Amino acid sequence: MASTMHQAVVTVAKRAPLQIKHLPTPKPASKEVLVRVLWTASTPLDLHQADGGLLVKHPQVLGDGVAGRVVAIGPDVTILKENDLVFGFTFRNEKEKAQQEYVCASENLFGKVPSGWEDRLSECVTVPNNFVTAWNTLSNLLGLALPWPKPPTFKPSTDPRILVWGGSSSVGQYALQILSYYSYRNLIATASPRNFGLVKECGVAHVIPYNSPAADLKKEIEARLEGKLDLPGRSVEPIAEIAEAGAKVAIMLPVVIRDAAEHVEPEYEMDVGEVVGWREGVEVKGVRTHFYLDDPFLASRLQPEIMPTLLAQGMVRPNRQKIVEGATLLERAQKALDMLRRKEVSGERLVWQI
Repeated sequence: MASTMHQAVVTVAKRAPLQIKHLPTPKPASKEVLVRVLWTASTPLDLHQADGGLLVKHPQVLGDGVAGRVVAIGPDVTILKENDLVFGFTFRNEKEKAQQEYVCASENLFGKVPSGWEDRLSECVTVPNNFVTAWNTLSNLLGLALPWPKPPTFKPSTDPRILVWGGSSSVGQYALQILSYYSYRNLIATASPRNFGLVKECGVAHVIPYNSPAADLKKEIEARLEGKLDLPGRSVEPIAEIAEAGAKVAIMLPVVIRDAAEHVEPEYEMDVGEVVGWREGVEVKGVRTHFYLDDPFLASRLQPEIMPTLLAQGMVRPNRQKIVEGATLLERAQKALDMLRRKEVSGERLVWQI
């Protein structure tokens, strides 16, 4: 069993250096497990919270992606047991946040690490948060059929045009892999030319430069794809120029109006309808992944069953990783945050040991 106190990485003020706070190690309640966190993966949300104070009350423990070992279980736990290696997207409150030595969360927020992946936790930890984001966006926001278990002969009854804006992003990679698994073939993605190969590995044949003029993008899309257009993405202005009546658009939140930088405070908008003008007949939704738990099926099956099964089968592959080194937990956390701020990575995730 864990000690009674443990270290956690916290924000203390906007744009202030991170600090370590010692927190009581919780005892798991009904249907909860206590996990000794071994690896975490940084996300843009860390930067939004540390620099922009987005949805933060300081001191705020950061992080929502964990890989580690179950060290205690509460009553009524039925899936996991002590000593299981797990990976998961945990996010709802302080005891679930990832950048701390121990996380206590409901067992349905974890999947068991598949056999053969026991020594690859730094890869596993890149999966949960953005795999969940991609699946929930495609199924619940864009209404695409993702039946589980997938029938052996499944083919989409319709094959809409789907443009994934930012195909080399973590969410973009998982979206393309999921779509390919379900035999959606009318796909196109944007990326920087240096990441074209990475994106094509995710199952999309057509990749175009993300910074192409909107008119050229529209010509390319019309030449290669047929039917209604669905667009999961983050870059609002070019998507708004492309989307015509009948399109469904899912935009990752928050919309970044101004990026955080070394000496620049970020600016955000949570209402995608306020950022740009959309053509009449375009259905636009903001992606808030945390609400996936409102779907009873996804709440019970997505992380405990679907995620580890597809990883074990090789149907989804982890993002590439860049391991952040440092002598202490605080040094690794601060270095990862600084690297996010300086935009030092593309097509890969920052991962580090807790």
